[in-house]
Amino acid sequence: MNFIFKLSVLCMLMVLVGKAQHRVPSDFIPKNFKKFETIYGDLNKDGLEDCVLIIKKVDSVHNIVNRFDEKVDRNRRGIIVLFKNENGYQLADQNLDCFSSENEDGGVYFPPDLWIYIKDNKLHVHYGHGRYGYWDYTFRFKNANFELIGYDSSSNRGPVTLRETSINFLTKKKLVKVNTNEDSEGGDESFEETWSDIEIDHLIQLSLIKDFDALEMFQF
Repeated sequence: MNFIFKLSVLCMLMVLVGKAQHRVPSDFIPKNFKKFETIYGDLNKDGLEDCVLIIKKVDSVHNIVNRFDEKVDRNRRGIIVLFKNENGYQLADQNLDCFSSENEDGGVYFPPDLWIYIKDNKLHVHYGHGRYGYWDYTFRFKNANFELIGYDSSSNRGPVTLRETSINFLTKKKLVKVNTNEDSEGGDESFEETWSDIEIDHLIQLSLIKDFDALEMFQF
């Protein structure tokens, strides 16, 4: 009898361990959150497709009526990064409320579009603002965290690029390119380049960013 009982317990433990090892992305979504978007790609150079989840808080308090008399969901969004292994997924990093809602009021302008993508084993947080330009944050996994290693932005007037900025936080160098052709119509810009050194003691961690909208790069 004792042998049968022990065997049953062992089998149950094996099943539980097996389930724990084969976790799927949806297992990592916290209570009162929902999946907003899923991105796949290799983030740690092991040849396996890792997973990035963009999640969104579910709270009726933040479902409001905007100035156009439309009911919109103003709940904030967050990010969960999962590494793939032979037995499923494991948590690599997360920040549950660093992104504003996709329904924010842009005032006289439309709000920028958030686009998350993976390129060259790096995580990119990209904001596109149509004809006004874009800004892009590059993160790399190191020291058990995703750290901000690069920033690129472009300020445009329609098809004309007015100013480009590129910051490399690893080399601590900053490049600013300003279009000096006032009559430019797009494609015929003439850029004046200025290089400078930046001061930074520690790389910014993805998990510690409170709000990307308040992540000012002009300080560098």
